[in-house]
Amino acid sequence: MSELRNVFVDCSDIVFHSFSMKDGTECGVVSVKGLSDTQALERQVIAPLLVMEWEGNDKSARRLFSRLPASSCQEYEKIGELADRLCVGYPVVLVDGASTAYSFDMIGPEQRSVEEPVAESTVRGPRDGFTESLGVNLPLIRKRLKTPDLKVAGMTVGSYSRTEVAVVYIKGIADPALAGEIKRRIEGMRIEGLLESESIEEWISDNPVSPFPQLLSTERPDVVCANLLEGRIAILIDGTPFALVAPVSLFSMLQSPEDYYQNILSSSFIRWLRYVFFVMSLLLPSAYVAITTYHQEMIPTVLLLNIAKSREEIPFPALVEALIMEITFEALREAGVRLPKQVGAAVSIVGALVIGQAATSAGIVSAPMVIVVAITGISSFMIPRYSLGIPPRILRFPIMILAGTLGLVGVMLGFILIVVHLSKLRSFGLPYLSPVTPTRFRELKDVFLRSPIWTTDTKPALSGSRLNSRTTSQTKGIRDDR
Repeated sequence: MSELRNVFVDCSDIVFHSFSMKDGTECGVVSVKGLSDTQALERQVIAPLLVMEWEGNDKSARRLFSRLPASSCQEYEKIGELADRLCVGYPVVLVDGASTAYSFDMIGPEQRSVEEPVAESTVRGPRDGFTESLGVNLPLIRKRLKTPDLKVAGMTVGSYSRTEVAVVYIKGIADPALAGEIKRRIEGMRIEGLLESESIEEWISDNPVSPFPQLLSTERPDVVCANLLEGRIAILIDGTPFALVAPVSLFSMLQSPEDYYQNILSSSFIRWLRYVFFVMSLLLPSAYVAITTYHQEMIPTVLLLNIAKSREEIPFPALVEALIMEITFEALREAGVRLPKQVGAAVSIVGALVIGQAATSAGIVSAPMVIVVAITGISSFMIPRYSLGIPPRILRFPIMILAGTLGLVGVMLGFILIVVHLSKLRSFGLPYLSPVTPTRFRELKDVFLRSPIWTTDTKPALSGSRLNSRTTSQTKGIRDDR
């Protein structure tokens, strides 16, 4: 007990409690205020020990604690291991004369209840979502996949935070090489604290400087289970409700869980709308700037006259006009996110309407540009993953600059550069544009159309044994440099 007191000196939230057994043997209990379940500790450990005594001369802590009604406990000999368990919240019991101490799985029940994810709501489908507790999230997966082949590999990351991380996969479906590569990258992390899943995502990604996400982040257990059944690997982190899934492709990121909860025809139609509006969110303002500046002959005469009339009093060229409106729209979007929930949505919508109308009346921007920016904003909201909606928002600006200087040639140049980057991008060895390029015809049935459930017997060809050795070695070098 004295050694633990020295370790946790000046830690007022660490509670030390001493008592005696029936035969006078001194005992000590160490717990964390607010983390340890003190009621269960008193009921299942302290109360039984008060009326217990050693059996003969055999002062074995293992035999003593085996008589307690506690369901789960672990034996430790080193003070460092006991300190790590205490920092998590597990209470520790020490008995005078015993060479080992025991830690009990009694963490306090104070935690957020299981609720529907706010950012991934669906009209039809499960309503439960992950919480910040790893002990709650893992059972949500186990409840859906009731098989001993569901494997969970636990590890600890962060020299100070000591955050628990679980790598989850299905044995027999997931490639062992892929699971081993993910575990190797996570174990190689050298950070002081892991507070959110983004730290792991940034560290283990093949190309961390790419604007496109190479891991899928989700709060939905059904999404994680669906990906596990396809052979992917899930990473769950204690302290955050967001789980990571790898590997992914651009087309898997554009799929919504509700695609598989609705009719085949409606899901396929919405999926095509999603693809079209994803491209529009990237290229629509640039195409408008290029056409109105350099290629007016492409516009019908009546529409061209209306656009020219609306722009005759605008002092700025189309490029500057588009940059002003896009930057203002992005600022309003961020303001709506940062403001309190009760006023955020109202301020963002009302602000967009008022500013757009005022800017048009003042002759700063034209009405067609307001319409283009509004359609672009709506297009970005069609993207089901927030992380995938960020790259078009960023890349839209350099493409607009190319459009304002080179016309449609600049638009096509920017689009070609993005396609080249996506073609080179890998997610744990899986090409980011798979299965379109390289083409795998058997997997295309669930890319452009939502395939019927009776045709989903073919698993996608993920990286696994086909890990790109050059990509793996390059990313290892990047992480070593960091």
